[in-house]
Amino acid sequence: MVNRTVILLNSEQAENDVIDWQKIGHVVTELSQLYHLVKENRIDLILVDESRTDLKRAVATRIRRYNGLTEIWVIVSDGFHPEPEDEYIDGAISRDLGEEGVAKKIKHILNSKDLLDHLQLVGRSTKMKVVSETIERIAQTDISVLIVGPSGSGKELVARALHDNSARREQPFVAINCGALAEGVLESELFGHEKGAFTGSVARREGLFHKAEGGTIFLDEIGETKPDMQVKLLRVLEDGTYYPVGSSEPRKADVRVVSATNRDLTEAIADRLFREDLYFRIGVVKIILPPLWERKSDIQSLLQHFWADKPDLDYSDSALELLTKYDWPGNVRQLKNFADRMAALKPTGLVEVEDIEQFIEEQHAVATHLPVSTGRTVEEAGQELIYRAILSLGNEIRMLRDLITAHLPSESPVPEEEVSPMSVEKGTTMEQMERFLIEQVLAESKGNRKEAAHKLGIGERTLYRKLKKYNLS
Repeated sequence: MVNRTVILLNSEQAENDVIDWQKIGHVVTELSQLYHLVKENRIDLILVDESRTDLKRAVATRIRRYNGLTEIWVIVSDGFHPEPEDEYIDGAISRDLGEEGVAKKIKHILNSKDLLDHLQLVGRSTKMKVVSETIERIAQTDISVLIVGPSGSGKELVARALHDNSARREQPFVAINCGALAEGVLESELFGHEKGAFTGSVARREGLFHKAEGGTIFLDEIGETKPDMQVKLLRVLEDGTYYPVGSSEPRKADVRVVSATNRDLTEAIADRLFREDLYFRIGVVKIILPPLWERKSDIQSLLQHFWADKPDLDYSDSALELLTKYDWPGNVRQLKNFADRMAALKPTGLVEVEDIEQFIEEQHAVATHLPVSTGRTVEEAGQELIYRAILSLGNEIRMLRDLITAHLPSESPVPEEEVSPMSVEKGTTMEQMERFLIEQVLAESKGNRKEAAHKLGIGERTLYRKLKKYNLS
């Protein structure tokens, strides 16, 4: 079927509407007709009149079982229409645009879908459409790009899309995780080394900048590099010059640099851990990849993508609903892990709620020391860690008090308030508890901030921010 659009109207509108919908797509008036079309054909877009209240979430889920990327837009009768609150609805389109305006809008929607498909990015969410449009605009240029997104959100996939759609596509694409290597090893990997440059270097070796000549180099987790390494990267970005380890002769590199990070580099700049000039060099254009919890409308289509070669593997509606309620701290990588697990355990079965509950329980058991729910700020997560530490410390102190009092004369009990580090009274705020615990741990650590951060279970930079926040520095 060539026509990719179906319009669901009521009978009266189908005959008397101001827009001739037959020129735009296939018009139906019954849900049964709609089911038949999506089952037998590839339908990319469904327009449903706002008066059709029978197209509920369950109906949308059933429709998308045939094509998880099918978009559903509501036809409204006035120019003002707020963004849809339900994630099963992708947008609203107004009759006020007129027949020509509606046709142009539909063409834009379908073009956006085609672009995502061309870039091999799976999703129908607005945020992923923005990502794809940015890739299309800058792929043919040689400007440096910084991809920002949490771990597991698909940063390397975006980097490959940039390369594959550039004029450098016939040349190498080389990727390296900067956070996985020590500084000395990283320099050698990137720039190569001369024979005898260091112990064990028995021969000359070319680096990744040389191997990527004419193509693209992807520097993943660039925020983990040390300042000395950042200076050398800055030189490459400014004039294409680098020095292999142990060599005094400069090399030239014709390479496009695409970088990625899962952290806020502006915060690292404020902490003097990342060079501001390098930040502006690597991030001429920034692409923001959303975490999966911000694009839950893509979960159904991602599952279908991961199970493309598993036609006998299915899921219940209640299972899908639970999947969309989960926060997915590991993002798309974690969802793929779940999909692979189900494909191995029940390749011809039905994924039920119990399977998902077991998976989530196991995920949380791996890191019980961390907040299990994501979708919150770093500050909130840090506060939860400290709050849990306070509760744990309080329990330990109560146990110690009971042990001491058990060996003291009964007439001399030790008042709880005398041994408790903090009396958590009604009205005590999280910030008050947090400040008190930081003061206590700093005192125990004799001002050693590194030791204090370790005891609190947070990073040094997080501790520095809290010290500044509470004027404890």
